Amino acid sequence: MRPHESFDDGSRTDDALSVVSRRDLLKRGGSLLAALTLLDSPLFAEILRTSDGENVIPFLDQAPAPPDAAVRQYGELNTRNWEQLSSWMTPNEEFFTVSHYNRPVLEAKEWRLHIAGLVENPMTLTLEQIQARPRQEVTFTLECGGNHGFDWFTGGIGNARWAGTPLASILQAAGIKKSGIEVVFFGSDEGEEEVRDIKMKQNFSRSMSVEDALAPANLLCYEMNGTPLSPLHGFPLRLIAPGWYGVANVKWLKRIEVIDKRWAGRFMAKDYVTIREEPRENGQVVWTQKVVGPALLKSVTAKVTVKGGKHRIYGAAWGRPIQRVDVRIDDGAWRPATIDRGQEHEFAWKFWHVDWEDAAAGEHTITSRAIDTAGYVQPAMSDPVIANKRTYWESNGQITRRIRIA
Repeated sequence: MRPHESFDDGSRTDDALSVVSRRDLLKRGGSLLAALTLLDSPLFAEILRTSDGENVIPFLDQAPAPPDAAVRQYGELNTRNWEQLSSWMTPNEEFFTVSHYNRPVLEAKEWRLHIAGLVENPMTLTLEQIQARPRQEVTFTLECGGNHGFDWFTGGIGNARWAGTPLASILQAAGIKKSGIEVVFFGSDEGEEEVRDIKMKQNFSRSMSVEDALAPANLLCYEMNGTPLSPLHGFPLRLIAPGWYGVANVKWLKRIEVIDKRWAGRFMAKDYVTIREEPRENGQVVWTQKVVGPALLKSVTAKVTVKGGKHRIYGAAWGRPIQRVDVRIDDGAWRPATIDRGQEHEFAWKFWHVDWEDAAAGEHTITSRAIDTAGYVQPAMSDPVIANKRTYWESNGQITRRIRIA
């Protein structure tokens, strides 16, 4: 049971800005900034401003507390109670974070980022030098690769506005040599590993191909929702790789190295590996092991409310560009959900809702499925891509919730 993960994750009204200065925003933190950025969303009135007399009906399948062993090894696992989903942006203090090794507390003045390996111009940069480079922001929903892999780990996800400088421009300035095929990102967090009786101290590390590393949305990030990264979220600098699971978004960055072979550190070759038992046409079974990488299409039912006898189902979808979301109640037909199009960001989740006009007393199941713009459908739990999986990573099967209507 090891949900190792590096997690960490609109326009504003003139009236709000007239009484709240930027200095006030920075002083008060991410929650106020997140609230202001939500004001243009059609779901603001429906999600944030729950009207008088509207009540949330609790699900019957509440997530249990994480086991003591997981808490001892990884610290407090801040798991989301989906019924309390109330903002499109996740406040910094509510954004989940799980460490792999230790959680270093670094001093900005002493910290340096080293760019090395197969580059023409090795570089050593201070935080001030990175902050002086062109600034770029991206709104990105960050999910743990093990989210929903266990019944007790269902909240490894959050949405935030990340700010920093583009990774690509720094790699281009360093000059990647033709022999370089892989870019490795090293964090400052460290632990001891053992391979074939050889014990060694290692920093957390993950790699990408050069092509993936040069994606224009990738950031060397120093801000989260308008405030500097906290120590838990990777201060002073972390990688933000939109469209990838959290493990690729290395925190506490200290070194970026270009190499000429595939990287085979623990979190590439041994851990964060999805194992499947795949049947072949000749009746044989082949075991496959693939590295967890880009995020997969997913959706979840977040909560059900009732007001004046009228029921509404709310949820979220993410992982890929969302075309539509369908919802099925019990064994009925799939019905289309209404998607909030007020916040159109390529890498951010979409909120959706369905008016449940034929809700009847008794116990019910609610299942959602997302469909991306390429027509790919979120797989059912019985789909071989999910059913044949033997590890908890990349658990993006359709999620069914249970509820009782009085």
